[in-house]
Amino acid sequence: MPQIRPLTDLRNHTTIVANAAHEEREPVFITKNGYADLVVMSIEAYEDSFARLEVYDKLAQSQAEMESGQKPQAFDKVFSKYRKKYGDANGKI
Repeated sequence: MPQIRPLTDLRNHTTIVANAAHEEREPVFITKNGYADLVVMSIEAYEDSFARLEVYDKLAQSQAEMESGQKPQAFDKVFSKYRKKYGDANGKI
């Protein structure tokens, strides 16, 4: 469940807010005068979200290429690049 905290918590209890973001691996929503103002998240959660968005973007590009009649790239060629970038020491995702 997402945490919602007032701006004063960020100002007065920064470590507590940071720990909450790291422990939950979810964003902490910061409000100002009762309205959403900021989002605080751990770097790990940010990188995970960014990587997911990157995959969605690549899938959308691929779908557009297929719909326009372009020849698709070979599976091994495409995924070898991602295994190198995101895989473990053995190159596995």
